[in-house]
Amino acid sequence: MKQTGSVYLVGAGPGDIGLITVKGLEAIKKADVILYDRLANPKLLDFAKPDCELIYCGKLPQRHFLRQESINDLLIVKALEGKTVTRLKGGDPSVFGRVGEEAEGLAEHGIRFEIVPGITSGIAAPIYAGIPVTHREYGTSFAVVTAHDKSNNGQPNIDWEGLVKGVDTIAFYMGVANLPFICENMIKHGKASSTPVILIQWGTFGRQKTLEGTLETIAEKVRSSGFTNPAITLVGDIVNVREKCKWFENQPLFGSQILLARTSEGESDLARQLREQGADVIEYPKWKSTPAIMEEDILSNLCTYDKVLFTSPESVAQFFTILAEREIDIRHLHAEIYVPSVKSKKALSSRGIVAKLATTMEEAGTLLIIGDSTIRSQTLENTVNYGSHDVLITSEKTIDEQFLPIVERMLEEADIDTIIFPSSLSIQPIVESSSAAIHTLLGTSKIVAMGEKTEIMAATHGLNVNIRPTKPTVEELIKSLTIDEEKVLI
Repeated sequence: MKQTGSVYLVGAGPGDIGLITVKGLEAIKKADVILYDRLANPKLLDFAKPDCELIYCGKLPQRHFLRQESINDLLIVKALEGKTVTRLKGGDPSVFGRVGEEAEGLAEHGIRFEIVPGITSGIAAPIYAGIPVTHREYGTSFAVVTAHDKSNNGQPNIDWEGLVKGVDTIAFYMGVANLPFICENMIKHGKASSTPVILIQWGTFGRQKTLEGTLETIAEKVRSSGFTNPAITLVGDIVNVREKCKWFENQPLFGSQILLARTSEGESDLARQLREQGADVIEYPKWKSTPAIMEEDILSNLCTYDKVLFTSPESVAQFFTILAEREIDIRHLHAEIYVPSVKSKKALSSRGIVAKLATTMEEAGTLLIIGDSTIRSQTLENTVNYGSHDVLITSEKTIDEQFLPIVERMLEEADIDTIIFPSSLSIQPIVESSSAAIHTLLGTSKIVAMGEKTEIMAATHGLNVNIRPTKPTVEELIKSLTIDEEKVLI
């Protein structure tokens, strides 16, 4: 008899993936199935197991993918199959997240579940806009209110008088459509028409936008600007704190929306550092690795090679895993060690091995090149200019196609202005992508090449490079992007 699985009902936070809780991230990593919403940042799915089943439950205006009843049933079905299921919901699952309905259904079927709280957007979005939701001088009470409900006209049925007289600061969730109704009722029940209001769209993302006004003016400002959901509407005098406390929008790369060509699994250090500077970063493609069939002859003759070239940091880790599995002593390797990058050099240094850069390698002696299966499809001239050599494939590396529709949705909601190629080997997967959206972006976005070889490779594919940092470092890249942004502002 198959054992029943379990379900984690997880709050993914408001958008910035750094705001996921430790427990929430653990639930993503252990899941066999993940059901995720539109407002849960899809980048969190990068942390899922390679064989994890990903199911989109998102709702867009006028486009409903899965009804709530179907989601409830799916959680039950997958758990009864013995699987570990994670339901990933934007913000906090208990704040207008219908977690109660999902938990009730699981309880009725005797399925074990846990509810993992998340940071709700009604608190996070304001603070990313520079507004704490409480302040000793401006507001000592705070309320969150849904701006639409199950009433026939969709307008919230609220105790307006109690809300106006009893609460200093109010966060309305998804209130753009009903904003005239909200403002009218707040003024009608005693709130001053001059009360400050701010709308925060895509709060905590690099594409965060704000619109300020008062209860008297904000509805017209929204209408004339075309401001849309997803947005938090914050009402109260505490909005006045914003100019002193604004921080996220002052980040060097705030507002930049970047497509980063990915060459390895998981989030890259470059993506993380760009996000920390305020940028939105979408990485593509998503890679997955499976064990390669080993060349046992090569492994048994490691001592015969004069030189060994590791093509990436990942190949270093995979090679040492292979040695450990076969109980091969690294001291059998007497060769000089070479790498194509500083990052790979650091990967070896952490294991007590000092490597040299491949640019210093002379064409003499026997060479073993160690890397994943992309070595077969990429010209090694970009890494090293060498004659005859042997190749040890550490893993079969392929593009994970189930992430393509996920990236398509991310690109649909973003407004990409920059594409970054961190290496020459990162270009081919992008230009050969089946995504029409990516091909369009190649013609409309600024192209950044991290180094001379990358720029040359981009040119061979017909791409016009707009920015090349003076040095291929993150610091110089951020400086180049910031300077370019300043030119645009001028």
